[in-house]
Amino acid sequence: MIGEWNNGTGRRKSSVARVFLKKGSGQIVVNGKDIQNFFGRATSIMICKQPLMLTNHAQTFDIMVNVAGGGESGQAGAVRHGITRALIDYDATLKPELSKAGFVTRDAREVERKKVGLHGARRRKQFSKR
Repeated sequence: MIGEWNNGTGRRKSSVARVFLKKGSGQIVVNGKDIQNFFGRATSIMICKQPLMLTNHAQTFDIMVNVAGGGESGQAGAVRHGITRALIDYDATLKPELSKAGFVTRDAREVERKKVGLHGARRRKQFSKR
């Protein structure tokens, strides 16, 4: 907790989100823009708000987010993870509910690296018998 702000860091793919929340009216600001303007897809906005909807705190907090790296999907997942951690920082009794929904666990899936001699991570050159 930093002053009156509760904070949490969320990660997903190559995105990192630093989330700060305090009591307020439910306004979410991502990188200085309203969440509606920052994320183009409604799916991304819904992913970000999932922990708030689950715990019935959608209109309870003002949230400020700094997110960097990755694309829209990864950033939305990172924001969700950060909001979850900030909510737990605010009230530890929310952790079992959030954990049961799978929001506390960091999604460890990352892009597999390209290997030498292959087209991609696993794609091989076409085999020719003759």
